[in-house]
Amino acid sequence: MTHHELLTRGVEKVIPLELAQEKLKSGKKLRVYLGIDPTGSELHLGHTLPLRKLQAFAEAGHHAILVIGSFTAMIGDPSGRDTLREPLTREQIEANFKTYKKQAAKVLDFKSVELRYNHEWLEKLRFEEILKLASHFTMQQMRERDMFRRRDEAGQPVGIHEFMYPLMVGYDSVVLDVDCELGGTDQEFNMLAGRTLQKAYGKREKFILTTPLLEGLDGRKMSKTYGNTVNLMDEPADMFGKIMSLKDELIIRYFLLCTNLPLKEVDEIDKALKSGTNPRDPKIRLASEIVTLYHSANSAAGAREEFGRVFREGGVPTDMPEFKLKGPLNIVDLILACKLAASKSEARRLVEQGGVRVDDRKVTDPDAVIHIKKHAPSEAEGGMILKVGKRGFGRII
Repeated sequence: MTHHELLTRGVEKVIPLELAQEKLKSGKKLRVYLGIDPTGSELHLGHTLPLRKLQAFAEAGHHAILVIGSFTAMIGDPSGRDTLREPLTREQIEANFKTYKKQAAKVLDFKSVELRYNHEWLEKLRFEEILKLASHFTMQQMRERDMFRRRDEAGQPVGIHEFMYPLMVGYDSVVLDVDCELGGTDQEFNMLAGRTLQKAYGKREKFILTTPLLEGLDGRKMSKTYGNTVNLMDEPADMFGKIMSLKDELIIRYFLLCTNLPLKEVDEIDKALKSGTNPRDPKIRLASEIVTLYHSANSAAGAREEFGRVFREGGVPTDMPEFKLKGPLNIVDLILACKLAASKSEARRLVEQGGVRVDDRKVTDPDAVIHIKKHAPSEAEGGMILKVGKRGFGRII
């Protein structure tokens, strides 16, 4: 990736741009870091944007560092929060990171990326050192953050420890003495705090690079709450099918942010779409590129074939999760038991909208009772087939 693409592709802001250009033109090996707090157990495509940028810097020959917020996750990042975040224990953080590293390894080559944990230095700070950190910021600066101002105006509590969060992650920059910090747009305030502290402590001047927040499949913020995520640990066929359900207007954005397809080819696809090309074919290309990145080319080919059989020809997947259940069961409870909806309200909505079938029979009454049959005549493998939406399948045995 060229210097220009490092600072433009998949990038929202570079602050200050002139410093970034100067440092890259110098030809020196830069120290570049990304900090993540392991507050959950699953990574989705939205999480990969700063990870992909960190790997790009590593491949360009720079010193790339991934910092795990083993201390700061116990405070809880207030960014984008309208309520106090529940702090995590060290045990929860360690459990989450075990899965994080496995998933992050789908993006990062840990042979070329240094891994650090910020409890190594943050838990050693004396109180006088924390006071020194705090002396570089004012209450007015903290109140500039939208989420703090909204909560204050709404009478919602703002914890003093939340004010400490940007100081703590800013101190990561001081310890590591970096040239650049990467992060999502929601991390801009925290990263600028690190820039302030590096100057205050006489370290090198760093620039910050923010990556955009990726929209989910339905155009809203990508979030597990909305059920619109593409998770790195999704099976190939599921990942492929999810991408095929992507809103058409997001196709080019996903090519730019989530794949390594050369910009020239992305531009050609964009022109074809604007000239009236059926979005299906670019989506197939997009789904194949993404499944190849996180699984393999063979997995992508298999997922494409499976998609054609299931969604174009009206078949069922050759491989689907199986559930041993006893009936009779209400259709809503059946959907939840098969983990095909996140809540009862979502399950009821899917039923009422006609998106649920049992052995290819549409069920539209959310109060319907389903009598479990151990063998459906249409299925040689045995078991009832529950279909929820376009991609959700479960075999009841």
